[in-house]
Amino acid sequence: MLPIGAYGTWPSPIDAALAASRDGRPEYVGTVGDEVWWTEPRPAEAGRRALIRRRADGSTDCVLPAPWNVRSRVIEYGGVPWAGTGRAEGGPLVVFVHFADQRLYAYAPDGPDEPWPLTPVSAVGGGLRWADPQLHPDRGEVWCVLEEFTGEGPTELRRVIAAVPLDGSAADDRSAVRELTDDSRRFVTGPKLSPDGRRAAWIAWDHPRMPWDGTEVMLADVAEDGTFQHTWSFGGGPEESVPQIEWGTDGQLLFASDRSGWWNLYRADPHRGAVALCPREQEFAGPLWKIGLSWFRPLDNGLIAAIHGKGSTTLGILDPQSGELVDVAGPWTEWAETLAVHGSRVIGVAASPYSAYEVVELDTATGRTRVIGAAHKDAVDPAYYPRPEERTFTGPDGREIHAHIHPPRSPDRSGPEDERPPYVVWAHGGPTGHAALVLDLEIAYFTSRGIGVAEVNYGGSTGYGRTYRNRLREQWGVVDVEDCAAVAAALADEGTADRRRLAIRGGSAGGWTTAASLTGTDVYACGTIIYPILDLTGWGTDETHDFESQYLESLVGPLAEVPDRYRERSPVRRTDRLTTPFLLLQGLDDPICPPVQCERFLSALDGRGIPHAYLTFEGEGHGFRRADTMIRALEAELSLYAQTFGIDRTDVPRQELKK
Repeated sequence: MLPIGAYGTWPSPIDAALAASRDGRPEYVGTVGDEVWWTEPRPAEAGRRALIRRRADGSTDCVLPAPWNVRSRVIEYGGVPWAGTGRAEGGPLVVFVHFADQRLYAYAPDGPDEPWPLTPVSAVGGGLRWADPQLHPDRGEVWCVLEEFTGEGPTELRRVIAAVPLDGSAADDRSAVRELTDDSRRFVTGPKLSPDGRRAAWIAWDHPRMPWDGTEVMLADVAEDGTFQHTWSFGGGPEESVPQIEWGTDGQLLFASDRSGWWNLYRADPHRGAVALCPREQEFAGPLWKIGLSWFRPLDNGLIAAIHGKGSTTLGILDPQSGELVDVAGPWTEWAETLAVHGSRVIGVAASPYSAYEVVELDTATGRTRVIGAAHKDAVDPAYYPRPEERTFTGPDGREIHAHIHPPRSPDRSGPEDERPPYVVWAHGGPTGHAALVLDLEIAYFTSRGIGVAEVNYGGSTGYGRTYRNRLREQWGVVDVEDCAAVAAALADEGTADRRRLAIRGGSAGGWTTAASLTGTDVYACGTIIYPILDLTGWGTDETHDFESQYLESLVGPLAEVPDRYRERSPVRRTDRLTTPFLLLQGLDDPICPPVQCERFLSALDGRGIPHAYLTFEGEGHGFRRADTMIRALEAELSLYAQTFGIDRTDVPRQELKK
């Protein structure tokens, strides 16, 4: 029989350093000849993204040493930052974006030379940035998205598809970069070239739409000299989101669209229009938060590898002629939005509630799956991991609310029969995002100590169709707050959680929901607000980056028409309603949710006597990536809960709460 221990006091081998070391996941898988390449995080190396190469013999190594950081800043969230090709002589050639200067570089890892720059530096605003490269060795070029600042303001920029010479002639000469499109569309993705090389396709959209609201599929003829001619729009529109396009080996264009209310797969037929390949009330794609994300890839034999599901996801192989979809076997219940194919092989990144994200290969010829990179290894006994439950709760007006409940769990302790555990509600970012049901050692950090976690996929989340996603239109700060509160209250009502010891936390848009909840409800005893939005009026004018600068038009409403709504919902305007302790965490180099939002909030709160702590981190932007930052933040968060909930813990530094 296990020893009894008060919830929140349990000992745990999962400390903040371990949780920080496992933060992040592999991204942007691709093939270079017979090799598989991807990027993965390095929290202990100032949070850089390393480029990893898996050779044909199965050996794995890091392509570029520190401080090379393979990461793009296009639309600030970035996108595919590299592309490679296997050359007949001299080994592979890779082009990549280096985070520090955002230049595009070329590198032959089997050769004697260091990476050489392909693009120049601009001193105007945020400079020149690149993403979603497509290598065209026959032309000696790389085609990609160019984001060019034209002034010092965050929205003074233009985006086009451009061709960059591989010989380095554009490294000091901006005029050597060929622009393939004009800047009549505010946002574009990298071009996809048809198998015969005669056409290019890409996705475009304009303010105030976000890519999950509506996009256009653009097509152009490619002339002999490599220029785009006779550009036209094939499909999409203001209320149709197309987040990915691909050319089939037969030359037909494939695309994902939510025209049915779900992101399904279609084929562009010149006579019949858009032909649905596998109509289901499931998502075969997701929100295009980064340029070049992929949920499906056509195989050489005409089949299509596709990530799909409702809530959770799996990988399936679709026969587009019959509509038959066969899912792969394996323990993985969540697949990230990155896929690559080579011959009969499909490569992706997948995880489960009991394993972190790892690089997985499927051989469609044999049906065999195997882990080929970033393999999950249990750093502690898995008995310390929570056993999460997928649940659906009922919210206001009887609406469904999807959530993942992670009860406290430890092989060393059990809670008293007459005590209910504290719970922390986690509000994900986005808000057009999704909390995936996967192993997260930050969650296990709390649950192994006796504190439960409830991840809420509130109305507006992706994974449940467009109707669920559209619940948040003009209701941000209302529906998300109500849904989180409804889950917290339901857990208390059923006896799962202690009503007096409920907390809420979130980052970015989740930070907004946390602050809006603390200033708009009396459900929570405290909260952790991480790089948040706190002042809608400021954020909706000139205090954020271009990509989301008009996001509030749909989330809240047009500022010119409903200015009072912006003021009334902003936590900065409701500090008189705040009565609970809170922790505020902010990166000082954040261009998306800048520190000025936090500073304005604290100024409005001054003199109220509310216990709080404000921790800032040099060198951190939107999303913490450095191990030391994550350790400090996680320990401060646990200290807040311990102090608020009356839990005695001596294994973390006590975070001073000022009044």
